Amino acid sequence: MTKTKDWNATQYLKFEDERTLPPRDLLARVPLPSPKRIIDLGCGPGNSTSVLARRYPDAKITALDASPDMIKKAQTVLPERDFHVADLTTYRPEAGDAVDLFFSSAVFHWLTADDRIAVIKRLLKPQTPGSVFAIQMPNNLNEPMHALMRETAVKGPWARKLTGVQRNELEPVQVMHDRLKLFCAKVDVWETIYYHSVEGPEAVVEWAKGAGLKPFVDLLEGDEREAFLEAYLVKIKKAYPVSVDGRVLLRYPRLFLVAVK
Repeated sequence: MTKTKDWNATQYLKFEDERTLPPRDLLARVPLPSPKRIIDLGCGPGNSTSVLARRYPDAKITALDASPDMIKKAQTVLPERDFHVADLTTYRPEAGDAVDLFFSSAVFHWLTADDRIAVIKRLLKPQTPGSVFAIQMPNNLNEPMHALMRETAVKGPWARKLTGVQRNELEPVQVMHDRLKLFCAKVDVWETIYYHSVEGPEAVVEWAKGAGLKPFVDLLEGDEREAFLEAYLVKIKKAYPVSVDGRVLLRYPRLFLVAVK
């Protein structure tokens, strides 16, 4: 996957309520009444960490993200919690740090299938039986919002710059399940399709700018970047009809996984 510039916490949080629904739904299925140690992997601006802290106020929570801007924002939201800039693919808890719950919302889809399993295995295997790894990932590359990014990228003067820019496909659920079962006692997998009511086609673009569009627009600047976004908006307006209330329903599938060692 193409390396992106630092994330923009302000852009991401334009849809804070909608982006916080999935971590709430994921946490509802975590089978731990009172974990003592939690690691929030890819905490973003702290919205997932807030969800964890509300359910488990007495737990020691460490939250990590590769984005300095996200961590800076998270520290202002939850100054009493432990936030660090860290790379998911290389992070390891300190020796002797027994982790009850690894939690990750909307991060692991940026990894390849092999890296995804490798990270889960590296972090979960050293833990005691009963430890949990809970993740949710957007599963929406076939949705118009993403398909039209790719279409726009190959049909403009920016095409050469954007060659090969894409997000990794998720492997089939059966494959993911079976690879995790090699070192997990239980693997619970499900999918939820959200229909988010947003203000209009322009809001769909604003949502995409907070995440999925980054690998594309990070390679463009100035007028070229604006032209790309305008061309993308034209396509979005055709793909997402306006409802009777003037808003747009943004269909958003997400894949959830709770693995117990």
